Parts: sequence; C-alpha cells; structure tokens
Amino acid sequence: MITAHAVELRVGARVLLEEATFRIAAGDRIGLVGRNGAGKTTLTKTLAGQTLPSGGQITRSGDVGYLPQDPRTGDLDMIAMDRVLSARGLDDIVRAMRTTEAAMASTDDAVQETAMEKYSKLEARFTAAGGYGAESEASRIASNLGLDERVLGQTIGTLSGGQRRRVELARILFSGVETLLLDEPTNHLDADSILWLRDYLRSYPGGFVVISHDTELLRATVNKVFHLDANRGELDQYNLGWDAYLLQRETDEKRRKRERANTEKKASVLLAQADKMRAKATKAVAAQNMARRAERMLSSLEEVRASDKVARLRFPTPAPCGRTPLTASGLSKSYGSQEVFTDVGLAIDRGSRVVIVGLNGAGKTTLLRMLAGLDTPDTGEVRPGHGLKLGYYAQEHETLDTSRTVVENLRSAAPDLTDTQVRSVLGSFLFSGDDAEKPVRVLSGGEKTRLALAALVVSSANVLLLDEPTNNLDPASREEILGALRSYEGAVVLVSHDEGAVEALDPERVVLLPDGVEDLWGPDYADLISLA
Repeated sequence: MITAHAVELRVGARVLLEEATFRIAAGDRIGLVGRNGAGKTTLTKTLAGQTLPSGGQITRSGDVGYLPQDPRTGDLDMIAMDRVLSARGLDDIVRAMRTTEAAMASTDDAVQETAMEKYSKLEARFTAAGGYGAESEASRIASNLGLDERVLGQTIGTLSGGQRRRVELARILFSGVETLLLDEPTNHLDADSILWLRDYLRSYPGGFVVISHDTELLRATVNKVFHLDANRGELDQYNLGWDAYLLQRETDEKRRKRERANTEKKASVLLAQADKMRAKATKAVAAQNMARRAERMLSSLEEVRASDKVARLRFPTPAPCGRTPLTASGLSKSYGSQEVFTDVGLAIDRGSRVVIVGLNGAGKTTLLRMLAGLDTPDTGEVRPGHGLKLGYYAQEHETLDTSRTVVENLRSAAPDLTDTQVRSVLGSFLFSGDDAEKPVRVLSGGEKTRLALAALVVSSANVLLLDEPTNNLDPASREEILGALRSYEGAVVLVSHDEGAVEALDPERVVLLPDGVEDLWGPDYADLISLA
C-alpha cells in the first residue's frame, strides 16, 4: 500500500501538484489521467521512490513495481529471460545452474563431483524460490506480451525498443508485488497483447495506478480515477469506474458553471447596490458590508475548469528537392546469428507516403534508423538524392540530448533561428517560461514527444521518418498530429500501431518486414496495423 499526505510537486517555480492526500490499497485500480505535461509521470516516479516530493510525505508498505515510459536497463549484455526472472532474484541462480551444468560434463571426476554437489544446492534454492513453476509463469507472461523463446534468449542490447519495453513490462508483472505503477503500458503492444493485459489487470489482486491514453484499457480495468488538473495543480479523486467518471466530471463542471453564474449575478447586484448607497454618508457602513458580502460570495466559488492547452502542430513546408530524394537498396541487418531482415529496398519519391508494417522485432525501427543514417546496414546502401533534408522522429526520443535543456535542444535543431523565434516555437508547443529551461531528462514522455515534434517543425525537412509519433500523447495532441500528417506536403515514411495515424497518412505504398516486400497500399493491409 502507498499513502501520500499533503504531497507537493514542483518543477522550478511551477506547481504541478499542491497538498494532495490519498492512498493506494489492495484492490484499488486507479487510472491517473490529465493532459500531457500535467505531471502524471512525475507523480508516478515520486510514488515509486525515484524522486522526492517538494513537500509532504509518501509512505510505502510492501514492494512496488514501476514501469516507466522509457525504461532503460543498465546491462545490455543480459539475457532477456534473465531480466524477467530478476524480478524475483531467480536470474543469478539460473545463471549459476547453467555454469554448473557445464562443469558437470567435465571428464575430471573431482570437478564433476564438486559441480554435482553445487548443483544440488542451487537446485534446492531454485525450488524454494518457486523453481520451474516460476520460470514457466515468466515464460507465459512474456509469451502473452509477444515475446517468444527466440527473443527471450537474446541479449537486451540486440532487442528493438518495443521488445525491451515488453521485457520490462513482463518483469514487472512477474514480480508479484503488491502495488504496480504503470506508465503507458500498452505502448509497443499489439492488439492481442493489449487484450491480454486488460484481462490481467482486471483480475490483479493488488493495487495499481495506470497512466494510459488507451480509453478501452481504462474502461475495462479501473475502479477509481485520479485527474491531475494542470491548470489548478490539484488531484481530483473519483471513486468511480471510467464511464461513470466521465459522466460525473461533466456533471460537476455543469454544476460549477451554473453555481458560478448565479453567484456572480447576485454579487453583481449587491455591488451595484453598494455603489449607490456609498453616496449617502448615513449608508456608507451598510454599503461597505454589502460589498464585503459580495466579495465573500465570489471567493467561495469553485474554479470552473479551464480548457487544457494543446500544442498547435503543423509540419514544415518542405525544402525543394529532386524527384527521388531518398533511395535504399539491398539493406540487411543481423545481430550475431539472429537475422532481422534481408535485401530491403525502396525509393522515396517527392511527396510520397509509405508505411512500414511488421511484427514487433521485425526491424521497423532499425530500418528507419538506417534511412536516417544513424545505423549502418550489414549490406546495401542508403543514397541521398538532390536536396534531401531529413527529419527523423524516434520513438525512444534518442534524437534529444537529455543532458541539455529544452531550449538548448531546439537551438541545436534550428541554429539559424533567433532566440525570440526559438522561444516562440517552444511556446506554441507549451514550453514557456521556466518550462523552456528544464533539462530534457526530467520531461515526461508526452513532453519529450512535443519537443521532438517541435524540432521537426523547424527543420524544413522534405522527407519525414516517423517512428510511432502518437505514442504518449493525450487525445487532443494526437488529433494535432493526425491533422499535421494530412496536410504535410513532403514525403513520409511511417511506422505506427495507431490505425488512426495510418488512415491520416493515407499511404500509397507499404513495405512488409522482415521480407522487405513492397506493395501498393490497400484496405487489406489496414487490418494488419493494430496486429503488427
């Protein structure tokens, strides 16, 4: 269980949360919602103990499992299955058992005897920790998240960003802790895995807090909703399921507006009457009392919800270029003995629209990175055409320098802009005042997405490479992205699980990975998007 008392969260001078008191108990399935930048990720990090609150106190009884938006594991040489098993401390035992098994095959009798004695002790520890049953459970969870035995046998460093994140989610779910803190757990999951996760969370015996823009996940799993209001810095708590929360929130807002209008009308009458009475000395005291009463009435009003601000996004007017600004041929990539894809080729003509489709781990992100010049193919080449100007959006935000501030990142992306122009662009993406001076490492996933998109806007790119650009965005911000895709005049190569994003792109062609087959886009391929 987690208990928060009078918790305050600040970023610089900005108050994200002011004196919030709440608790998360077994059976509490809480949906944490609010617009991008409201502080949802900061709050979950603080609840997990990764950061300290600016004020107040947080106490935890029992273990907490935390899935951040952008998980980073320190040991890239670690086997994926060992990473999952490490949630219960089984990974060290399993590795020791593997080593000992090799020693047991020794032709040296003394070495073999020592190894057999050691193995029996390790196996006893393994059994006491859940043993083969636990290993089977970990495999089952991983399989339901789209991680097969082949992927689980690879090292973390050879996996795609989506696969790494699913390994982390499997590890958290396998841990069996009392409280889960999940920040956008459906990112990088296919349709089948999302359905499985909904069922898993629906029956989870402990408590959890989930941040998600997947309304179906919230509708299916939560029995409480915490709304973090970015305008008031308050946490509104609803002991209701998702649909009831939406209805109640609108009902509350209508009530606030009605009460405010009525009270403002009454206060206006009192103030007008007080102004008339002030002209007479005999009624000055009465007039003053009447004015005070009007002020008390106004000060007691609940704030009407202010409309959430949304970043206004339009992709850049593309710089002039030749007929085919980007060409790739014969591309292949392997990690060790693991072949990702072979002999992939495509020509990106001026203004063309291409979507890349494939199962998780098929190499979609790797292909985009090759086209962007960030990864080197094992074979083949990428050739820039006349006037090529690339804009690359990375799903893991690798293009951002986390050691620098928001404003410094945008200055690097657009060195020709004046400081006033840089600040203006950042303001349109909701980074104003102190927010523009924040280091990128403290930004939420949604804020990083906005900053990365701002860098694209100032790029004048004529070919955009977009890797899951709608991840981590609230519904209003997502609509801005879709509108920008529809109106952009340059070429786009898109990777996305979001059917709405692909529909907005209205692609002409599709590249299927890992085979590298290119085809004209058709309705049949649309069915593959959510499954891929």
